[in-house]
Amino acid sequence: MGKVLCGASCYTQKYYFNNEFAILPEQIKQELQILCVLFTEDVGGELTLEFNDDGELEFKVSSDEGDYLYDEIGSVLKIKQIRMQKQELLESLELFYKAIGEVTP
Repeated sequence: MGKVLCGASCYTQKYYFNNEFAILPEQIKQELQILCVLFTEDVGGELTLEFNDDGELEFKVSSDEGDYLYDEIGSVLKIKQIRMQKQELLESLELFYKAIGEVTP
């Protein structure tokens, strides 16, 4: 089973960071927060970044049923844009996760 790194919700207007990854540099934590919050402000819904069982970082997006402001197409395009612009960051996070192995609580 994968592990959540961070996420944000436009509904609660909150950002979540998994403290099991507290050893990450502050600059990376801030960059993740900006990425998640801007994503949800732009397209709506909720976004979580999760490591899958292979250590790859996945973007999980969801929205409340009946949320007509959520932009599903914009969400897909935004993820592609982030993957291109933040490729180095995302690859570094995957290497970090694979290097530390399963984070223990």
